[in-house]
Amino acid sequence: MDFTLPQDLVDYLAELDAFIEREIKPLQAQDDNERYFDHRREWARTDFDNGGLPRPEWEELLKEAKRRADRAGHFRFSLPREFGGRDGGNLWMAVIREHFASKGLGLHNDLQNEHSIVGNFPFIVMLRDFGTQAQKEKFINGSLEFRYRITFGLTEPNHGSDATHMETRAVPETRNGVAGWRIDGEKMWTTGMHVATHCSVFARTSGKDGDARGITAFLVPTDTPGVKVEEYLWTFNMPTDHPRVSFTDVWVPQEAMFGSEGAGLALAQAFVHENRIRQAASSLGAATYCVNESVRYARERKPFGKALAENQAIQFPLVELATQCEMLRLLIRKTAWEMDQMPHPEVEKKLSDKVSMCNYWANRLVCEAADRAMQVHGGIGYSRHKPFEHIYRHHRRYRITEGSEEIQMRKVAGFLFGFMGPNKR
Repeated sequence: MDFTLPQDLVDYLAELDAFIEREIKPLQAQDDNERYFDHRREWARTDFDNGGLPRPEWEELLKEAKRRADRAGHFRFSLPREFGGRDGGNLWMAVIREHFASKGLGLHNDLQNEHSIVGNFPFIVMLRDFGTQAQKEKFINGSLEFRYRITFGLTEPNHGSDATHMETRAVPETRNGVAGWRIDGEKMWTTGMHVATHCSVFARTSGKDGDARGITAFLVPTDTPGVKVEEYLWTFNMPTDHPRVSFTDVWVPQEAMFGSEGAGLALAQAFVHENRIRQAASSLGAATYCVNESVRYARERKPFGKALAENQAIQFPLVELATQCEMLRLLIRKTAWEMDQMPHPEVEKKLSDKVSMCNYWANRLVCEAADRAMQVHGGIGYSRHKPFEHIYRHHRRYRITEGSEEIQMRKVAGFLFGFMGPNKR
């Protein structure tokens, strides 16, 4: 067994670090862009007089960082070569995401809104595997060039983790001689709707409540009559781009259907494992950052004439967190490597429990690490002059989104007790 990272991966991390020093850090330093990352960050990013939405100049800065990364050949790294990527696998992406997050806050990687100079593109691969030829030609390059943005309309006000009981309905309807579908319903947490050109709306088209089949996805232009943002929900970590959206007598033509009729949930879940392992790696990286910063501060801070680091009350909680980081790192990398060894459909059957272990534990760990970092740093740790409160508020959401930790623990239990997975009885 060899736990050494491949040399070409180590070399690529160095290449990314050099790019950050050369292109991204100077961009962050110019025009007071530092305000988006220092103690002013929440206020600089948020237009509190406009529903709490992200400020346009903040989002434009993120786009410029992505453009520079794209020109340098990094932004599309995880995509297939046919879309300008490098076929970046799960192991490489997990290591890169952990590496970035362990650097702390910065323009290179700000996961409050899933920004990174090495992008994650679930919709691009979904379009490749489920889209029609016309949808591929329109949306794949259009999304990569920022001409189109597709948001995700799955969760509903009364239905979160269980999408099979969604109340949004789509029925066949012909208008002006054109066959299509009428959609009525409501969605929650439709992130990015303020700048989206299209919403991937999931609606029941057949079957009964509770059935996995019978739910269909549609690519609905956001300017379609009947599409309305009802409110933007203010959250623990601002700004917000998470609205409640209503769809009233919304009509789309047949070609707006995304994937096969009745198989929408399979589309929605197709790449959940890749997202979860990468997000787990990001949480691990942020947790490691919190531990390392706490150790550094404890060695420097000298109340009552001696360093904080000499106190076991400071040492032992950080020892436990550091130990958990080491163990989790091995599980994440082992699981990501195993994912790369098999076709994607096999991951759901053989590794879904391991992906869930990585994700729910990483999200819990980073919250504990951020909380401990605040405690070690004392008053300054509680202030916004340190990043720990921001890390906590951001990563706390992942214990709910991407599949709540209870849902993921249920998946692990299903594999463990033989209700699902390779040991199903």
